Amino acid sequence: MEAVKMLEKEKGLNPDMLIESIEQAMISAYKKAKGFDGEIISRMDRETGDVQIYIIRTVAETTDNHSTQISLEEAKKIDPRYELGDRIEFNDTPKDFGRIGAQTARQVITQRLREAEKGAIYTEYADKQNELLTAFVQRVDRDYVYVELGKSEGVLPPKEQMPNERYRVNDRIKVYVTDVKKTTKGAQITVSRTHPQLIKRLFELEVPEIQSGVVQIKAIAREAGARTKMAVYSEMENVDPLGACVGPKGNRVAQVVEELHDEKIDIIKWSADPVEFIANALNPAKVLLVRADEDSKSATVIVPDSQLSLAIGKEGQNARLTARLTGWKIDIKSQSQMPDLFADGGDELED
Repeated sequence: MEAVKMLEKEKGLNPDMLIESIEQAMISAYKKAKGFDGEIISRMDRETGDVQIYIIRTVAETTDNHSTQISLEEAKKIDPRYELGDRIEFNDTPKDFGRIGAQTARQVITQRLREAEKGAIYTEYADKQNELLTAFVQRVDRDYVYVELGKSEGVLPPKEQMPNERYRVNDRIKVYVTDVKKTTKGAQITVSRTHPQLIKRLFELEVPEIQSGVVQIKAIAREAGARTKMAVYSEMENVDPLGACVGPKGNRVAQVVEELHDEKIDIIKWSADPVEFIANALNPAKVLLVRADEDSKSATVIVPDSQLSLAIGKEGQNARLTARLTGWKIDIKSQSQMPDLFADGGDELED
């Protein structure tokens, strides 16, 4: 029983399951030692750890098998109330199970403990799906990175790896748990370094206002290793959501950027007004005018001629991330390309 308590404490295994495993193991050992194939019950005392074995014999008119049956006449000698079909328990606990029986018990207990430990690990990590964990790189095999997560191992597939990272054994990294599956070999845990929610979890670590719910992350668009846009908002007028995320002297956002190996992060102020939100999302470009069509969820954005390349971004990245962040189709034009829009009365933005 001390061993049961130790396993419960060290491995988090259910003591009832452990005792049941021992009881089943003793049944297997008894059958192996005695060559018995009838019904057996094993009971383990929760206080002393003593195990008792009982064979079950059914009351019958006549007995064809004395190991599984007892005659009605014999049964009534034990208790006159017994009737045909009743099942009677007989204690047949061996003084010594023998070497073969002991080996059988050991094998059964060991197997059940392995299964239980795998089950406990799966349950623990299933609760950690969609969470952020600290991992240590164990090995790299055929482009797959295997990481230690404490009690279990996680796998970082090629598509979940950041293109600007090189993974070395013993590297410490933060990972986002995307999937936990139960397999015959235990929990199969898939983790990611590219998932947009990794950004959210990292900022939750660094920004108390996000943890408390004072600042909300409304949307994230990410091209892992290159750039992320994150829209934030606070219902409290006296709280600056951008300032909270950036932190004093920029130290909060700097911690996230360092974890992501200098991935650029644009923190955008979210707005329920799509015109304002789209203009904010195109940061760092200055926007002159936004004409938005609610029905088609598309918008034409006018920027100064000098800002066109900045608004579009390298290989269209800024425009692409803005569209994903806002959920709108964005068409960016320079002021000289669309002079008539100002005359038509678009949604002009104040400086």
